[in-house]
Amino acid sequence: MGHEDPGRHNPVEPSSGVPASVLENVFDDPAHGEPGRDRVAVHVVWELLLAAALAVLTWLLWQAEPAALRDDGLRSLLVDVVALGLLVLAAGLTLRTSAVNLAVGPVAVAAALHVAEQGDRGVEVALGHAVAVAAVGGLAVGLAVVLLHVPGWAASLAGAAGVVVYIQQRPAPVLVQGGYDPRDTAFYLFAGFAAVAVLGGLFGAIRPVRRLIGRFRPVADPARRRGGVAATIVVFAFVLSTVFAALAGILFASNGDGPVVPTEGLGWTTLAVGIALLGGTSAYGRRGAIFGTLLAVSLVVVLRAWLDAEGWIVSRWAVGGVALGVGLVVTRLVETYGRPRTAGAEPEPVPRGDGTISSGWSVPRPAPVGDWPPALPTRTDDTPTDPWDASRWDDRPPRWDAGDR
Repeated sequence: MGHEDPGRHNPVEPSSGVPASVLENVFDDPAHGEPGRDRVAVHVVWELLLAAALAVLTWLLWQAEPAALRDDGLRSLLVDVVALGLLVLAAGLTLRTSAVNLAVGPVAVAAALHVAEQGDRGVEVALGHAVAVAAVGGLAVGLAVVLLHVPGWAASLAGAAGVVVYIQQRPAPVLVQGGYDPRDTAFYLFAGFAAVAVLGGLFGAIRPVRRLIGRFRPVADPARRRGGVAATIVVFAFVLSTVFAALAGILFASNGDGPVVPTEGLGWTTLAVGIALLGGTSAYGRRGAIFGTLLAVSLVVVLRAWLDAEGWIVSRWAVGGVALGVGLVVTRLVETYGRPRTAGAEPEPVPRGDGTISSGWSVPRPAPVGDWPPALPTRTDDTPTDPWDASRWDDRPPRWDAGDR
């Protein structure tokens, strides 16, 4: 009769020594993760605050300029929400993968300039060229990030420098060619953006999806490679985010009444990343809100419209800087109160095969300490001795008068 394997009913991961039942709750990585389900209460509370602030600003805009919320003014406002929203989605998507794309702003400006110049050839042609070049550029930056395993901000900043060189070849403003007006389909565009933003947040809240998207987030040494799955997700995110940025630039160019002014575009990057953080996306990656992106984008667009209605000139850099500052505070709240409950608590004990209780995540308790060993070895003879006998503790040579004389 053989003995039953004690780990048979609770198999153990060979690389980490963690029971498989515990590993099923791990999000980040099977070897270095936090057990448990992420909490969403902090996102709900923050989204309620964003909704309340949006309602107040909308009322202020209605009081200052009612035409901004009617007919053509409303359509133009909705297109601005969609254009800025696509740019924020581009930044937020790469933030969720922990490899932020800082080139989204310059890409949007470059796409706007391209459509303004080539719009007379047809919006489909100009749109196709811009999207194709953006996809190839995003693929190149994404491959650089995963093959060299370098931070996304560094690689994308190098890509942004190349796009800025393209922008600087056009020192003068460019008049928009062609007759495409996105305001004719403003409500459909807004509905599509809202669906993408909310559904993306919902899918990102699903346990396996969030774990998959956030695999590139480091949990130990940031320089260690995170595997092929994480690399594939990062490359796909860079391609999709660059395409979103190009589409945003096309809407910016088509929705305006004046020419497209060549700028470096880093102010748009600051604004996009700031709004993404403001909406509840963590700067560390993986964690994000559900309605936060839609609410934060709408809030900033209505805020800028209200400032214009009041005659206040506020720089895009100022709005982006404030959004970044508040967003960093939101990141701290999300990381503090959005972590799994079991991350800082003692895990529930798991029954072993032999009937004992143990946990793979707790430090094993030390064995009970027995009697202290004697300072000196005990004699091996059978003669009982007094432990306080002086001869036992005296290691000097015997005196001349010890014993019989």
